[in-house]
Amino acid sequence: MKIKRMGRTGLKVSEICLGTMTFGNQCDLDTSLAIMDRAEAGGINFFDTADVYPLGGAQGMAGRTEEFVGEWMKQRGARNRIVLATKCRGQMGTKPNDVGLSRKHIVEAVEESLRRLQTDYIDLYQTHGPDPETPIDETLRALDDLVRSGKVRYVGCSNYRAFELARALWTSDRLGIARYDCDQPRYNILYREIENEVLPLCAAEGVGVIAYNPLAGGFLTGKYHKGQDVVEGTRFALNRAGAMYQQRYWKEAQFDSVEQLQHVTDAHDLSLAQVAIAWVLKNPAITSAIVGATGPEQLDQTLPATDLVLNEEILAACAEPWFNIPRPRDASVALR
Repeated sequence: MKIKRMGRTGLKVSEICLGTMTFGNQCDLDTSLAIMDRAEAGGINFFDTADVYPLGGAQGMAGRTEEFVGEWMKQRGARNRIVLATKCRGQMGTKPNDVGLSRKHIVEAVEESLRRLQTDYIDLYQTHGPDPETPIDETLRALDDLVRSGKVRYVGCSNYRAFELARALWTSDRLGIARYDCDQPRYNILYREIENEVLPLCAAEGVGVIAYNPLAGGFLTGKYHKGQDVVEGTRFALNRAGAMYQQRYWKEAQFDSVEQLQHVTDAHDLSLAQVAIAWVLKNPAITSAIVGATGPEQLDQTLPATDLVLNEEILAACAEPWFNIPRPRDASVALR
């Protein structure tokens, strides 16, 4: 497992980050613990979660994923062995201030995350999406206070467009306060929008990038085929979240692209999933790719991607789909 530097910082993380949003809904506690054991055994020192997880959980389940991660760290004595990342911004209750990036919500949210995670500090605390109702300086000053207090070591963001990230970086620079040192955007063979502006901005400003959805919610494993029904128990069938993932990937053009790519990878006796992850990691602007699982055996299938070298034919096949997929009209951001 390669270790990379997070942007301009001195923080070192594994190039595969364990995504945990299946924990507590698709995975029970024992399975979640086994997945985290397998991840650490495979060299992963970087775990990512969020206060609103598990993905697709019923009302009242928010926070369960953090509880599972906290239980694993406590049982294994692993807190100081991993770089722990979590997020805030999503709806955590029914009151008006139980959502967003106001100072009030951020301060309350971090205390609740610390409690669930059974730790007194978070290595990387991320805003899960922009909040147009809160001034960016209010958000960043609150995050800066958390860094100065020692409850948070670094801060980052997720799902920000380039102008939103640039404005945040400028605000931090102007005020002399903590800045976003990493960005967590969606990025895979079927969705490359961030190549236009976000990745060049991050490279120029020394912002690390941890890409989520490198397998397009499992779509780039090749296990789904055109004409089949959505499979129960998969991300595409989850309560609430399933519709979002279908809107992203469950479309004719995406099915055709994956089928063509599968033919090429099969001809080279390569795993499509491993190729998809290796393709993301090949981009020099990417620090780490977030890989999740619903069972520890899935990590056995995906972790070898870190050693995979893609030849020119494979790279050409991976480059083709994005230019054959119709662009979505809806550019809204959804927390995932």
